[in-house]
Amino acid sequence: MAAVGRFESRPRIALGVSGGADSLALALLLKDWTDAAGGELMALIVDHGLRPESGAEADRVGQWLGQRGLAHRVLRWTGPKPRRGIQAAARDARYRLMTECCRAAGVLHLALAHHRDDQAETVLMRLAGGSGLDGLAGMAAVSELAAVRLIRPLLDTAKADLVATLDARGQEWLEDPSNRDRRHLRARLRALRPELDRAGLTPARLAATAVMLGRARAVREAETAALLAGAAAVHPEGYIRLDPERLGQAPAEVALRALGRCLMAVGGGAYPPRRGRLERLLAALCNDPAHPGRTLAGCRLLPWDGGLLLCREPAAARDMIPLSDRRPVLWDGRFLIPPATALGLPPGQATVARLGGVGWHALRAADPAVARRPVPAPVRPSLPALFDRDGILAVPHLGYGRRHGGAYTAVAIRFAPRNPLAPATFVVAPERFDIIS
Repeated sequence: MAAVGRFESRPRIALGVSGGADSLALALLLKDWTDAAGGELMALIVDHGLRPESGAEADRVGQWLGQRGLAHRVLRWTGPKPRRGIQAAARDARYRLMTECCRAAGVLHLALAHHRDDQAETVLMRLAGGSGLDGLAGMAAVSELAAVRLIRPLLDTAKADLVATLDARGQEWLEDPSNRDRRHLRARLRALRPELDRAGLTPARLAATAVMLGRARAVREAETAALLAGAAAVHPEGYIRLDPERLGQAPAEVALRALGRCLMAVGGGAYPPRRGRLERLLAALCNDPAHPGRTLAGCRLLPWDGGLLLCREPAAARDMIPLSDRRPVLWDGRFLIPPATALGLPPGQATVARLGGVGWHALRAADPAVARRPVPAPVRPSLPALFDRDGILAVPHLGYGRRHGGAYTAVAIRFAPRNPLAPATFVVAPERFDIIS
């Protein structure tokens, strides 16, 4: 736990518990640790509702935890389920439910039970997918998210040790049938474990490789952040002014990372563009920065004020979503919109969407002063705007709010992309000295 700290003097930890051996072992170990530290532990059991018996299993896990004196909550994934990509959708729902619960409870640390064998399988899966340095570094021991810190204190621990822990304490566990489903790559890799071990691709060696590559990744991330600090000026309207000369002077690998981070932040994407496209774009920007314009990853790159303007393509900002009554929403992967109640708006009557060209002309007609706001013209159409049945309600980045009940509608919308420009540095899993033995 020291390797994934720091913690409060009386730490409050949440823990995702599936009922499998891994998470139950971590629950017992963390209970000891939080009790000794005078802290609190809350187990979160997610019932995905994908199998008829899942509800009863969640209740059984809750009973086991209760018998150990461990507080727990069952979080249920309700609503329609997709027919395709169900594993990814279930994973996203699981993290969302646990993160929302942590936010509501004021818990900063969410523990996950990924262990050394999981790390080895992750490296193999990413190798099969053609991942580069970042992917082959595996899972981070600590991941800093907007609401919580994900901590993985077992990344240097073998699964066999966790099973032995449960056996020693007389604790039962559940076996997830999907772990043996050969339709999933991870299950097929587990079936190949004996053959991989004979070839020297043991979990210990693969995890050690992830540690070494993780250290290299952390160095590259620090170099990228340093380059961005001098080459990228970020604006609250969601655009970046880039210095192509500084990009061109940096080592190619660092410059590519920096450009990819900029495209993800402004485009709201979850992943950077493919490396080949990034390389071609970087070469073009450095060789011909005065080119009238290029596009990639839902972004435009234009000459601007002696540098480059990187902004969102208006046509790519297609989201039109209702404001939530209770919680903030992330619009277009870029802007955090407060709930309707916090804005003093009636529930269910406001949506957020791009301003668009038509909206801009309507806005100028309603308030000519918006044209004097220091926002570049290419940026305006992709700005978030609030709409109700009467039209544009507010465009905060242009200082516009329609008069509402005798006062102007004041709204605070924050540029908070799902992938920030310079995230927290990759944290390498602690390495045991006997990992190669």
